[in-house]
Amino acid sequence: MYARIGIFTGNANPGLARAICAEIGIPLGRAEVFQFSNENIFVRINETVRERDIYVIQPFSSPVNTSILEMLIMIDALKRASAGRITAVIPYYAYGRTDKKDQPRVPITARLLANLITTAGANRILTMNLHAGQIQGFFDIPVDELSALAVLSRYFAEKRLEDWVVVAPDLGAAKRARDFAERIGASLAVIEKRRPANGGSSEVLNVIGAVSGRRAVIVDDEIDTAGSVIGAARVLRETGVQEIYAACTHGVLSGPAIERLRDAPIQEVVITDTIPLPPHKQLPKITVLSVAPLFAEAIQRIHGGSSVGALFR
Repeated sequence: MYARIGIFTGNANPGLARAICAEIGIPLGRAEVFQFSNENIFVRINETVRERDIYVIQPFSSPVNTSILEMLIMIDALKRASAGRITAVIPYYAYGRTDKKDQPRVPITARLLANLITTAGANRILTMNLHAGQIQGFFDIPVDELSALAVLSRYFAEKRLEDWVVVAPDLGAAKRARDFAERIGASLAVIEKRRPANGGSSEVLNVIGAVSGRRAVIVDDEIDTAGSVIGAARVLRETGVQEIYAACTHGVLSGPAIERLRDAPIQEVVITDTIPLPPHKQLPKITVLSVAPLFAEAIQRIHGGSSVGALFR
């Protein structure tokens, strides 16, 4: 059996790491992670980790490539310091959309990233709401994928509002939206879109399901530039939806996302803290829910050798 738990973090989301430690009741591990003036990343672990059960918490959020390299270097440092087991805790897994070769001469970066993490020395992965389920199979080590569905759906159920319809912004999000709808006792609608082969803007073709006069919540795994959720909100408004909400796990909110959301016909956008929300992105209509208790419970179950299956729902 491994010795006591150790939790360390890079610079991507130290607030979430501290919240997880507070839930477990242990201090955050002491480490230095910084860049020299030549942009080389340096890591020093400032406490013993020999034969301990170590968890490195680092979402691959902006700056994405720096966050990834910090994780890899931290894992290497811990491995060379004789850590007993190293679990890479990745609340948000970037490059999730490059999960297949859908054009000639393009990479499968999600698989490459999995190889790098394994080669660095991680023994297992703990993550949340991967963009594509097959990414689990890219790893040759155990992967536990948590879901924020319960956290998000509970928030909307507690509003005790009526006449909900859960909307999938595209066919790929239909299963996630159906599960969400079942949890809050709502019906389901799907927006049918067509995306040109050259990667241009998608075109909304149809709304499948009864939405007119109802209260809609758009459900997806992430909001990146907010193009999909804004397009869905506009077509829902045109079809007579009275109130529009959005719920997603990962608030990437890159590029024009904040400006788009500020002016969008959306009453509230609910995200989680897998990715930190900096002050300049904090809008009154954005609500952030914490997934720290969920990750803390998963870490304690993994450490104790008990099942984490109940947390997948």
